[in-house]
Amino acid sequence: MIKTLIIDDEPLAASIVQEFLADFPQFDVISICRDGFQGLKAIQEHEPDLIFLDVQMPKITGFEMLELLDEPPAVIFTTAFDQYALKAFDAMAIDYLLKPFSQERFSQAIEKLLAQKGGSVESTQKLNELAEKRNRLVVRVKNEIKIIPTREVSFFEAEDDYIAIHTVSGKYLKKMTMKSLEEALDPAKFVRVHRSYLINLNEITKIEPYERDNYLVILRGGEKVPVSKNGYSRLRQVLGL
Repeated sequence: MIKTLIIDDEPLAASIVQEFLADFPQFDVISICRDGFQGLKAIQEHEPDLIFLDVQMPKITGFEMLELLDEPPAVIFTTAFDQYALKAFDAMAIDYLLKPFSQERFSQAIEKLLAQKGGSVESTQKLNELAEKRNRLVVRVKNEIKIIPTREVSFFEAEDDYIAIHTVSGKYLKKMTMKSLEEALDPAKFVRVHRSYLINLNEITKIEPYERDNYLVILRGGEKVPVSKNGYSRLRQVLGL
């Protein structure tokens, strides 16, 4: 059996998925969740093979929910918004069903999954590398989910496989690469000044020389962030110096 989870805040949409799945007895719907928080909890509890996932939902989006998972299951997106299709396929989603979808279109998605499952169910780990200009980040703090507006971030720092998010309220860790983070942030607000540092331009108070061809950025909170030669060139360009 293929353990399946439906995550959608629209009861009618969720019931249609469940109804269409009835034609495929190898799928076992273990739970229906109404938002990303419920979905996250159900995934951790049941470890499904597949999830049908809406994008726009209360509290956190479908993409943000997946970012909180170390090993996401296979995903078929079900949404009324076509602008997310490219990001979904870049993230190795099985398929992207645009509401309202027909039973025939639904069956095509299932057939695609079953064909891939001949080897292994595709993961969606690349969802952590989606290049969307975001204005918030979602992190897991022990057993809680915290939403951090990017405007509250002073700077980001690479720490092994994680990114340290430095804010006035504290430091938080999120598993993603510096490259994907840089691509996801607004370049008019955040600049990568060093291979290990991304800074919020609004937090800069001073730029000081430091050793040969290197500089230090002094932030509003007093933090001193190293700036490489290339990072200084990018910083000057953005600031118009």
